[in-house]
Amino acid sequence: MSKELLRYLLTRFGQLLLIIFVAVSINFIIPRLLPGDPVQTALARLQATGGAQNVDIQAVSAAYRAKYGLDAPILEQYFNYWLDLFQLDLGVSFANFPEKVSTMIGNALPWSVTLLAVATLIAFSVGSLLGARLAWPGSGRTIKSIVPLMMILTSIPFYLLAIILIYFFAVVLKWFPPAGGVDTTRIMRLDWATTEDILRHAFLPCLAIILGNVGFWALGMRSQMVSVLGEDYITFAEAKGLHPNRIFVWYGMRNALLAQVTALALSLGSVVSGAVLVEVIFNYPGLGSLLYVAIRGQDYFVIQGVVLMLIVSLAVLLFLVDLIYPLLDPRIRR
Repeated sequence: MSKELLRYLLTRFGQLLLIIFVAVSINFIIPRLLPGDPVQTALARLQATGGAQNVDIQAVSAAYRAKYGLDAPILEQYFNYWLDLFQLDLGVSFANFPEKVSTMIGNALPWSVTLLAVATLIAFSVGSLLGARLAWPGSGRTIKSIVPLMMILTSIPFYLLAIILIYFFAVVLKWFPPAGGVDTTRIMRLDWATTEDILRHAFLPCLAIILGNVGFWALGMRSQMVSVLGEDYITFAEAKGLHPNRIFVWYGMRNALLAQVTALALSLGSVVSGAVLVEVIFNYPGLGSLLYVAIRGQDYFVIQGVVLMLIVSLAVLLFLVDLIYPLLDPRIRR
């Protein structure tokens, strides 16, 4: 590994740590800016609406004050907060006291990570391939007719696509369940029936994210391929008599993908926020649904934990995208 590449990786890792540090600090400060005692207020509201009838408000409030040491100096509270994070302790839920927030997030995180990773990779790969073929000379009419349709779907918000998919595939055709997920206790078995049930519940949310993104990636890749076609290395490869498919993949797509990966890094925030809405529409047991329920119930600890997890996950994804750059463009290694 060259010194330049090592410096590049260390710089990107430092940026990742800085993002996490800022996110954790903001997550610590915001609850302390709220006037009054937010815990007492939230629990009283939950109890008044019947959402926390079995919750001892005084016990939860005492646990909160003991955990964060509200009578201690602010710096001591800050260091204690970091210490709790290193121990994966994000507090306890108001509405589900004394269940830990880390346990709730741990149950929901695999669903969101799997859904987002699979849907984004499929949309990025299919959209980039279709966009590249659309710009490449000699593409068939099928490609030229599919891509405009994908672009139309991209203009539709995720949640509207989700509602349309639910109507056609769940209500009319009855091929897939309209909402919900698999009980987490069944996942430990992972037999064929459970696996099939997981795939059936995840298909429509995944399809909504894919359809909402594939046209965007196709449009961006088409623009990049048009600029690549005029480069000298394409002309030189054609003059050498290389196979057209080899020229398309190794000389065309590989050079156009660098800008496409940059667009992927810049759009991950909107993709994550769109996936959160999709989870709410489908009542999918991921972080989006957990955040929605917590916001409705003003469950501050859960809101804090989920938002922090989303920020950290997004920062890690951006870091992974940065690691791909040297593989696509050898000039970064120098």
